[in-house]
Amino acid sequence: MHSGMVEAKELLVPGADTRLPVKTRQHYKIHAPDCAVVDYLVNSLSDYFAVLNAMLKGPEPFWFRGHGNLGWSLTPSALRYSKAAERDKALGLLADFKRYVEMRLDKPPGAQEELKWVQLAQHFGLRTRLLDWTRNASIALYFACDEPGVDGIVFVLNPVDLSRQVDPKKPRVFDAALDAKLIACYLGLTGRQSRRGRRTVAINPVWNSERIMLQQGVFTLHGARDFALNKSQAPSLCGIPVLADSKGPLLEELERVGISEMTIFPEPEHVCRHLVSRAGLA
Repeated sequence: MHSGMVEAKELLVPGADTRLPVKTRQHYKIHAPDCAVVDYLVNSLSDYFAVLNAMLKGPEPFWFRGHGNLGWSLTPSALRYSKAAERDKALGLLADFKRYVEMRLDKPPGAQEELKWVQLAQHFGLRTRLLDWTRNASIALYFACDEPGVDGIVFVLNPVDLSRQVDPKKPRVFDAALDAKLIACYLGLTGRQSRRGRRTVAINPVWNSERIMLQQGVFTLHGARDFALNKSQAPSLCGIPVLADSKGPLLEELERVGISEMTIFPEPEHVCRHLVSRAGLA
């Protein structure tokens, strides 16, 4: 048991007897990020929540992230470049973003509110060292179904595990106000990697956009030790397979319970895309 989570190899899901085919299990082992993977097929919402109910125990928080393609790494966008110079260039774009965008915002963040600026930049598509997660398991499943024709995955994480790795005396999710100095240190890092660098941490966001609120968004803030989140940084990290053939039926079930592009993205263009898709005109 890792911090309220039953290990994947010990997981027993009541009423579920459909295991992954051997080839599928090997496929996930080879191509998914470095973490344990649940050995159960998820063909319906009931399957999905049965797995979660069997896996998650106790009062500690759990975060979720869905990947439409199981081969995608758990690495923030600014740190995905292979060269340090490119990573530095991506991180340095924040200064230009502030200069160009401030006059266009009704209530821009203050000069010292760096986390708010980074969140805002990420919201509009700039590359940062933040990685999005959600407290809502259904929203993560929606994103895992977003890429048709390829296998996906939902990641489950106990964020307090990350804090324990960084500071055993603070077994909690770090906070923008209480831990401002620590967060500022991370946001000031360059794109260079170091074996002795800072570990990834979990932080509660400043809820400064409607999208973050709708998606119940939270973040991991990645340091310099390992850019990609893996089981060495987060022992509780685990993946739930979402096979390509199950994505269509899962999306239909999710819409019936109120999870769709229109409900998790507030911008009008997403409402229009959802309406066109629902009409069968996509």
